Amino acid sequence: MNKDLTIGKPEKVLWLFCLPLFGSIIFQQLYNIADSFVAGKFIGENALAAVGNSYEITLIFIAFGFGCNIGCSVIISKLFGGKRYGELKTAVKTTFIAAGILCLVLMLTGMLFCNGLLSLIHTPAEVFADSKLYLDIYILSLPFVFFYNISTGIFSALGDSKTPFYFLAVSSTSNIAVDILFVKAFHMGVSGVAWATFLCQGVSCILALIFVFRRLSQIECNEKSPLFSLPLLKEIAAIAIPSILQQSFISIGNIMIQSVINSFGAGVMAGYSASVKLNNLVITSFTTLGNGISNYTAQNLGAGKNKRVNDGFKAGLKMVWILCVPLVLLYILAGRPLVNIFMDNPSPTAINTGVLFLRILSPFYFVVSAKLVADGILRGAGLMKQFMAATFTDLILRTCLAFLLSQQFGSTGIWCAWPIGWTVATFLSLGFYRKKIQNN
Repeated sequence: MNKDLTIGKPEKVLWLFCLPLFGSIIFQQLYNIADSFVAGKFIGENALAAVGNSYEITLIFIAFGFGCNIGCSVIISKLFGGKRYGELKTAVKTTFIAAGILCLVLMLTGMLFCNGLLSLIHTPAEVFADSKLYLDIYILSLPFVFFYNISTGIFSALGDSKTPFYFLAVSSTSNIAVDILFVKAFHMGVSGVAWATFLCQGVSCILALIFVFRRLSQIECNEKSPLFSLPLLKEIAAIAIPSILQQSFISIGNIMIQSVINSFGAGVMAGYSASVKLNNLVITSFTTLGNGISNYTAQNLGAGKNKRVNDGFKAGLKMVWILCVPLVLLYILAGRPLVNIFMDNPSPTAINTGVLFLRILSPFYFVVSAKLVADGILRGAGLMKQFMAATFTDLILRTCLAFLLSQQFGSTGIWCAWPIGWTVATFLSLGFYRKKIQNN
């Protein structure tokens, strides 16, 4: 059901709209968590390290899908808020055409340079073959990743956050069952984990596309909408490209950090692989809530209701901080059993690494969540230069400090780089919001 985010009390509107998004991203993350869980529990510590090692490279591809999601979502939100339905339909078709071409290019690139990327991050010999196998299968699933991300972006732009939630709830829980079936019953190893994800993502993507086009057919407009529009593509690209660059460079930074982590051996790699999944579950969830705030901002700006944007910021900040409390307590107090979920007979190094990572990072979720709310406002308002400045500051600091601090404090120094980068970037994002949005 389409939802107009320009009416109603901002706090209530955001809670109703964003909570299904929060649930959706948790189920989305279950794909990766399930892969790590099954690899660590039913195959071995090296398999867990291989999946975690490959995951950092898959994030580069996901960054492009995420950028397409944000680009089309923000523009479609503005068109929907302004009731420009003919242009809205053209924007959807333009996004699908452009994304399809981009996806083919990325698949070819991935197939050609997969080995080189794994060598570049110093992947240990004992996990290299499984890392490559996982990546090869993942690259085949890129069309599903792209078109599913675009579909969810369209639903969000139309104010519907529940439909993607239903798709993901079913497909991600199915993925866990298929993971276990392929690995335990069919003894497929790491390839079973990858093929299970491929299959479940494919089903959810096809269903999402069917529902998207059915929903669009219900939106009536007087004029015939063209198949493609270069001006609309430029508007979408103006949002999508900075978002892609942001996510891509974050992924590249994480790959560089992964190369430092790999130098400490498979035990540290496995511990990091388990704990970073738990960390990414939180960060990606808050990022998705920020995306929801982008949709809210874009719809209200498109309708000329600028004051509601500031009210939305306050409501969004309250929302993420309420969610932070149980998550921080859980990771601090129950870090060991949570990390242990991913491993069967783990080494002390793996367990201690994962627990320490969570205890250092989790208190700073209150800080980074504020940044992600402000980022959502900046993206929705089209202030991409400011958004990128804060994000790249975080990335550069985290990457440089990971190299420097690891030489002095070992792997613990790597984990300390995260809170420093988050804190500095948060001050920047909040400053940009106050200057460009709050005071205008």
